[in-house]
Amino acid sequence: MGLLAVLAAAPASAAEAALGKSFVEQFDHLDPGRWYTSDGWSNGDFQNCTWSKQQVRIKDGILQLGFANRRYKERDNMCAEVQTRPLFGYGLYEARMKAAAGSGLNSAFFSYIGPAQKQPHDEIDFEVLGRNPAEVQLNQFVSGKSVGGHARIEVPGGADKGFNDYAFVWEKDRLRFFVNGVQVGEETDPAKIPTHPSKIFLSLWGTDKLTDWMGAFQPGTEATVEVDRVAYTALGEPCQFPESLACKLAPHASQ
Repeated sequence: MGLLAVLAAAPASAAEAALGKSFVEQFDHLDPGRWYTSDGWSNGDFQNCTWSKQQVRIKDGILQLGFANRRYKERDNMCAEVQTRPLFGYGLYEARMKAAAGSGLNSAFFSYIGPAQKQPHDEIDFEVLGRNPAEVQLNQFVSGKSVGGHARIEVPGGADKGFNDYAFVWEKDRLRFFVNGVQVGEETDPAKIPTHPSKIFLSLWGTDKLTDWMGAFQPGTEATVEVDRVAYTALGEPCQFPESLACKLAPHASQ
């Protein structure tokens, strides 16, 4: 039985009604049926770059998300983002990622749903701030409010020095965060746990304005995030690959 098999009998909810099925993405190519590449806009005035499909590449089974000092549309820099087309609900979310270093940069793996999809803003985040890539920041949003506390967790060896495994287990009554298989955070307050099915996002972006949070951006910065693997394991389903956190936690699912 899988990591979340014990939860399969839980009452149905909005998150459990999500359409997305379990998958493992090894990035042999970027499947347009699963992934949408953001291109031609930015998320707001705080962002100093425009999403560009030119900065999204696949090389030797690795997804590369680039940040380049090239003007595109109304911004002086290009940055990169991919998002799933399907929505996903309760389950295990995993990404194996090498983050980018550089003050003013943000390397992110997260789930998100919001006004663009005519839904409340719910979000679960792993973010590496390039000003200090020795740490990863955890957070979540519920109905547009940041409720996760922005905990900062040390990444042994540095998030930018090699590939690290980031995962969260999203359940109706519990949210757990893991770094390299070690639990580093937990939330059990229902008011602080998202409930709406969400897309999975991977991104690299920069800012000139959010300096208190992300640090002062250095003009001319160029950087790359590399993603080796992304996976989603739905409630009640077994682990899908040997390195999955689902395989490691399965014997303890009933505890």
